[in-house]
Amino acid sequence: MSLSLSLSPQASLSPTAPLPPLPMGRSALAHLSGLLAAAFHRDALARWMVPDEQERAERLPGFFRAFVELSAAHGGVFTSPDGDAVLLFLPPGAVPDEERLAEAAAALGPHAQALHTIAALQDERHPHGPPHYYISFAGVRADRQRDGLVSALVGRLAARADAEGVGLYTEASSPGGEAASRRGGFERVGPEIALPGDGPVLRPMWRDAR
Repeated sequence: MSLSLSLSPQASLSPTAPLPPLPMGRSALAHLSGLLAAAFHRDALARWMVPDEQERAERLPGFFRAFVELSAAHGGVFTSPDGDAVLLFLPPGAVPDEERLAEAAAALGPHAQALHTIAALQDERHPHGPPHYYISFAGVRADRQRDGLVSALVGRLAARADAEGVGLYTEASSPGGEAASRRGGFERVGPEIALPGDGPVLRPMWRDAR
């Protein structure tokens, strides 16, 4: 299951202290990158970026490695106790490392322009006003999809956001991701982000602090 495929480098001003970086060992980094690659392998947006199935399987682990490292640098990685689910996010005020974003694009090889296209469209729609946490990716092992692991991780982040009085923002890349977001208290904000050439859509989702 995937919740979102979000690539925009935007961030919001923060009233809170930054989160400390998370140490990320080689084995943990490989595990989480592989978990996300498997979760997103059949995602419509991933298929749009890298149409060939075999090539997609080869390129997605490196792509997600860059985003795990980017989020970990801002303390933005939650995992289930058994490591079967992961949530990547950026806290309010975080500025993504351009080097990591470049590594994500490089991992896609000849498909890097697709990533730049997605990011540019997201940038146009990303909320620039209220402070918020930005959920970039969430994934769960295929045989644990109905166990509520991702919902628990989103709930953990929502509790933190509520305590700080800030919102949550994400872009769901599938109907299932949108449904999971709605169960977590998110609502649609504005129209869908449509990819060119009859491509898939992203569904911007927002949750107010409670």
